[in-house]
Amino acid sequence: MSSQIAAVADVRDVSKTYGARKALDGVTVSVAPGEMVALIGPSGSGKSTLLRSITGLIPIDGGKGKIIVFGETVQQNGRQVSSVRRTRGKLGFIFQQFNLVGRLSLFSNVMLGALGRLPAWRGVFGLWPPEDKEKAMAALHRVGVADYAAQRANTLSGGQQQRGAIARAIVQGAQAILADEPVASLDPVSARKVMELLVELNRRDGLGVIVTLHQVDYAIRYCERVIALKAGKVVYDGPSAGLDRPTLIDIYGPEFEDAFWETQA
Repeated sequence: MSSQIAAVADVRDVSKTYGARKALDGVTVSVAPGEMVALIGPSGSGKSTLLRSITGLIPIDGGKGKIIVFGETVQQNGRQVSSVRRTRGKLGFIFQQFNLVGRLSLFSNVMLGALGRLPAWRGVFGLWPPEDKEKAMAALHRVGVADYAAQRANTLSGGQQQRGAIARAIVQGAQAILADEPVASLDPVSARKVMELLVELNRRDGLGVIVTLHQVDYAIRYCERVIALKAGKVVYDGPSAGLDRPTLIDIYGPEFEDAFWETQA
């Protein structure tokens, strides 16, 4: 199966247990290349666990569960395959708390995206090839924070740091973006800018995007497809336009309106 037609992620009957709690309970979903998919659901529903399992950051339970990324098996029978690092390099992961090295400049953080294709010693000594430096600055320009390239990451606003994290994924050459609550720590203006950048990467660059969101209105506005989890099970998988009031009540309960941004701002 070629990477051109293989699914970004093919999750088959996957479970993940923490003690007596099933974080994932027989989840089966598939995300095609070029899709932009929102994962929604109440806190503890399994959204982040699913996203991190796709990358191999969280091991799944043993049994018949299997995760395939771009046609290559990542996890099976509760074990990661030996090639998981290579496959993970195709995925850019955006964390809620940005995951930048605070003492390094924004430029240096973005350059870390190139480490997967360069010898480690180059990164240690900051000996970056000129073409990768050009890619980093181009990525920073694209996300609108090039003026802060020399500034320490921990002195930047949350929105600036998150845009830097997106620039790092661009430099990495990721074929898909997995974003775990990327706007949860941001103000509404910064959140919209980050979501618009993810949409641009999806539509202009053709990258698959899977994003976990607490804000249902953002899922509806920016993603054509929504997968909803509840107690570790998929309870909705379809167009965002299909998220009517009864469906949302089924997902979130009678307090479903709390999942909209306006009630949180």
